[in-house]
Amino acid sequence: MDEFSFEGRVAVVTGAGRGIGRAHARLLAERGARVVVNDLGGSMEGEGADTGPAQKVVDEIVAAGGKAVADTNDVSTQAGGEAIVASAIEHFGRIDVLVNNAGIIRWAGLPEVDQDNLERHLAVHLVGSFNTMRAAWPHFVAQRYGRVVLTTSSGMFGLDNNLSYAAAKAGTVGLARSAKLAGAPYDIKVNLIAPAAMTRMGGGPQDEPDEPAQAAPGRPYMPSDAVAPMVAYLAHETCPVSGEIYTAGAGRFARVFIASTEGYAHEEGPATIEDVAENWDAINDETGYYVPADLMAWSASFLKHQFA
Repeated sequence: MDEFSFEGRVAVVTGAGRGIGRAHARLLAERGARVVVNDLGGSMEGEGADTGPAQKVVDEIVAAGGKAVADTNDVSTQAGGEAIVASAIEHFGRIDVLVNNAGIIRWAGLPEVDQDNLERHLAVHLVGSFNTMRAAWPHFVAQRYGRVVLTTSSGMFGLDNNLSYAAAKAGTVGLARSAKLAGAPYDIKVNLIAPAAMTRMGGGPQDEPDEPAQAAPGRPYMPSDAVAPMVAYLAHETCPVSGEIYTAGAGRFARVFIASTEGYAHEEGPATIEDVAENWDAINDETGYYVPADLMAWSASFLKHQFA
């Protein structure tokens, strides 16, 4: 038996009809999980619906000896999120793993990006992650076990024409950081993946059903399958962390984190703009930065000069 087995576990993977989600679902099933393959089947921009992509992945899993069912509910609605989790309970009796991968992208930046563009990204990426996680949470608490992997993106570092996408993906970080605290007493771990793969959303082929088997001349080889091992590890019962961000792709795996500098502490009367300007180098000095575990840990460090 594989060391990292998912025998007896039930996993829900959203956006699993193509690309990265498909790779997650297939690997989890290969390792023994029973999988709900969720995908609305819409376009990259989130338009339309098609039952075909989710069912095709289910057929692939079943043909390989695994167990899976298709689901085409929309993660962006509360009813859709609840229905996706209910599908796991109905078909397999439980839910142990939730991988939120569903997403859209509509390229736009300032000043042309509009409110509808922002709201649609938030609805799928951020609210969609919330909807499914909230629906799964009571089951996780009751069984005192759960693993959640939310999908963020290196896009949150900034790109001039993906403002809404970056905002939504950054929002999932706050969602996970808060959820990890609520989950800690119940062995519910919530982590994030920032995948790097040449999918249709990542600049890969737009109309080909399968990803290329090798790199195109002059381009890096970034298949979806190269992301899935990290996601499977974060979804496994032995996962040692919660609330963390990891990136994976093209054979590289790394941690991404939010840190704070030691900064400058003003202790002699009210601080002025001049004090900020004069100590700008100290405020920005990355020597001795620290990685807060949560808001309370950051507050304790930030205010320690008040209690020295």
